[in-house]
Amino acid sequence: MIARLFVVLLVALCTVSHAARAEPELTAAAETAVLPAPDADGFIALFNGHDLAGWTGLADYWSVKDGTISGHQIKETSKQTFLVLSALTVRDFELHFRYRFASPEGNSGIQFRSTVLDAQTYRVGGYQADFDAERQFDGTIYDEAGVAGNRGTMSNRGEKTMWDSENRRHVEPLGEDSSDLLAFIKVGDWNDAILVARGNHIAYSINGHIMTDLVDGSWAALQAGRLALQLHQGFTMDVRFKDLRIKLLN
Repeated sequence: MIARLFVVLLVALCTVSHAARAEPELTAAAETAVLPAPDADGFIALFNGHDLAGWTGLADYWSVKDGTISGHQIKETSKQTFLVLSALTVRDFELHFRYRFASPEGNSGIQFRSTVLDAQTYRVGGYQADFDAERQFDGTIYDEAGVAGNRGTMSNRGEKTMWDSENRRHVEPLGEDSSDLLAFIKVGDWNDAILVARGNHIAYSINGHIMTDLVDGSWAALQAGRLALQLHQGFTMDVRFKDLRIKLLN
């Protein structure tokens, strides 16, 4: 009886220990934080330059380096993981931010109107303003994890795209085509981006040039959700963000 009791206790302790190890170490608790008051132009600073207050993700993958948010990983342990702005849910907004890759490879993006799909890995799905170290996807809007109807790249660089109520795609060119716009995107240096979402209209600009324009009239259109920063699985990479600020339009 004593031996059996000992085995039961040992199994219970191992189960508790395994459960404790299974809980991911986070940058901050997934709870609402107090953001600063809007400035004179109505913009709220989303990053204080010192810590990740208001943001939640896996601590091994996100930190503050040299006054910037750094998302970093090596290929062997890489994940499709995100740093989520836990302090705010967004609907209509104007978001300004700067990004650069401190590595020769990598893929990232800004999620918006998005949802946390897995709280263990901090996997997120929804609309994404895409960018990568080789400038292949910069200036495009992507449906991450298929949450917005499994539509992949929803609007390409150099295109104005309209999705109708039957989920059909209609495309016309912008004033500057993809190759022209590519020349304005910097490699290894800071890019200034502006993302505006108002109703079903989304406009994405980089370095003062409209890269893509999307009108999403589909039944699968997303109305509200989280902002998040992406680390894409499969890369040894370091992506940096700073000067993130948002004006709520609703």
